[in-house]
Amino acid sequence: MKVLQLGKFYPIRGGVEKVEASLTEGLSARGVDCDMLCASFDGAKEMRVIPLGRHGRILVVPTLLKAAGTMIAPKMIGWLRKHQAEYDIIHIHHPDPMAALALRLSGFRGRVILHWHSDILSQRFLLLFFKPLQNWLIRRAEKIVGTTPVYVRESPHLAHAQAKCTAVPIGIEPLQPDPQRTAAIRSRFAGKKLILSIGRLVPYKGYPYLIEAMKLLPEDYHLVIGGTGPLREQLEKQIQALNLQNRVTLTGYIDDADIPAWFGACDCFVLTSTMKTEAFGIVQLEAMSCHKPIVATRIPGSGVAWVNEDGVSGRNVTPGKPEEYAAAIQEVTANSEKFGESAYLRYLNCFTRNQMIETILEIYENS
Repeated sequence: MKVLQLGKFYPIRGGVEKVEASLTEGLSARGVDCDMLCASFDGAKEMRVIPLGRHGRILVVPTLLKAAGTMIAPKMIGWLRKHQAEYDIIHIHHPDPMAALALRLSGFRGRVILHWHSDILSQRFLLLFFKPLQNWLIRRAEKIVGTTPVYVRESPHLAHAQAKCTAVPIGIEPLQPDPQRTAAIRSRFAGKKLILSIGRLVPYKGYPYLIEAMKLLPEDYHLVIGGTGPLREQLEKQIQALNLQNRVTLTGYIDDADIPAWFGACDCFVLTSTMKTEAFGIVQLEAMSCHKPIVATRIPGSGVAWVNEDGVSGRNVTPGKPEEYAAAIQEVTANSEKFGESAYLRYLNCFTRNQMIETILEIYENS
């Protein structure tokens, strides 16, 4: 068996790319020949081949331009047409119009697995043009893999394809917080209950509501938001207007090497997204793997609240309701040991990388 993971970008930053790379690494480590074909996100002009042991490679084609959130990479089409016959299975990751077009024009006649990470929501104009290709992709796939049962069931695009749909939760390796870095963070916030949220500073993340919730929490609660994005200035002004400069910290970008320590140091993790654009929330798994309770939002049609089982790994609240955020944060921090241990057990039972890879391998072998 030789498999190609098809789609998205390099360097690996987003959730879809992380899943693709994790599958490529995990399958190749099991002796399955597995490549990942993606488009460059860093301006590189030449094709790159990045080895992953004896059985895996990341193949990065140059991008011509970026439009509507999509990398336009014509060389992906040419490369796939030339090499498609080498693969038994193409595992394509959606949404990625460039990858879908490359598959459609490749002449590939083998097996296609479609990984449905999310609907196209923010680029509705793009969807008008992409929908015929998306419909072809749904028909062409022998199996459609969603990340949660909720998202697969609720996606209007998959309504007529439910018979070949299944759910395979995303799985990760557990984070390993460095004790010294964790202690250094705790010392900066000594005597405080540390609330952590990590994500891009964009509208659908719902950070204004989380900042509002801090006004409803006791003085010994401190909120840290890690990430960059276009809303930074707006959030800074909100913090000042609410006189929360000493209780809310915007860290900016957090280096990957430091992220485990932040999870290790916090008392709970909060995911306040308000739109279905947040389909899963891998950051929840990172928190769970560090024995941390979670407060997340019940987004209609999204899998976020399924990942964070209400009353088990934490609490789920109504998006955009600061009073609910505050109440849930107080509840989980008051019972952090109970919720934290249950969160870790849920991670072990549902969200390890090994479970994800084994289930995908079963789909390859049995579909």
